[in-house]
Amino acid sequence: MVSMSFAAAAQPFLKRAVQIIPSPNFTLLNHKFPPSLFHAPLTSSGTIGICHVAQAIKGDSEVSLKGVVNEEVKHIFEMAKRASLRREVLHTDFLTPPVLKESMVILEKLADVKVFSQGGYPEAERCRLSVGHPEALTTEPDVVAAISISGNFGFQPCSHGDFLGSILGTGIVRDKVGDILLQGEKGAHVLVVQELVDFLTMSLDKVGNVPVTCKKMPLIALEYEPPRTKTFKTVEASMRIDAIASAGFKISRSKLVALISDGDVRVNWVTVSKNNTTIRSGDMISVSGKGRLKIGEVNETKKGKFAVELIRFL
Repeated sequence: MVSMSFAAAAQPFLKRAVQIIPSPNFTLLNHKFPPSLFHAPLTSSGTIGICHVAQAIKGDSEVSLKGVVNEEVKHIFEMAKRASLRREVLHTDFLTPPVLKESMVILEKLADVKVFSQGGYPEAERCRLSVGHPEALTTEPDVVAAISISGNFGFQPCSHGDFLGSILGTGIVRDKVGDILLQGEKGAHVLVVQELVDFLTMSLDKVGNVPVTCKKMPLIALEYEPPRTKTFKTVEASMRIDAIASAGFKISRSKLVALISDGDVRVNWVTVSKNNTTIRSGDMISVSGKGRLKIGEVNETKKGKFAVELIRFL
């Protein structure tokens, strides 16, 4: 029996290079953690609405990964084959929509693999995959939990980034956190991995400058609605990310280039390092502290420029 603090118990989920592997009978403050909790987690950087879908896969026994370049997708593929072979059930962290979508396409080709995709509610964007042999994965695993973060946000409104920043400030890595559903002046509902609920309820006491109370809540009590957006258009000489994103987020191009250099800009949930990266219709751009921007319809003008529809998430 090992006695540790909640912070120590959460170390497998925190930003550190060395992982603690407790004994299979590890118990903390009368809370017993399963051995699988301490397996090396998948690192994640999901198509919207794909969550809560159970799918029995009937595919080939031998599947090639030729053409697959995403290492995370390859890892999930190998994990699924291992789970099927050993008649066990394994789970990913929360996956971004592109990774989830590509993984599902690959897993469709595997024989004797069943998949559950869960994000906590039907319209979830970030989801976890549970994979295993059909004889082992007979019911939907309980791997997604919800917490309610409440406080007086009437005079100090906080954004999605404020809540995420405070959660990550406890030391948790991004992949352990799913969607964040803002609740206006009341706070937010947050989807997390089941194993981190106790840690967060004890560790998270402030978002921005607002003192908060963090409690576990049932998934059925989640309150969500379609995100609020603002649509507008811009005409640019090119589809470079520094041009499109600076127009979308209403910041100077030099500031946007600096954010790219700092690793704060992502396209389709993947960090970009070059300010001349080409953007296309359907791409999702996110900037730390600024929010998200989706590229809508793109049309070339008679003068060879690009009329771009921008959808800003508020």
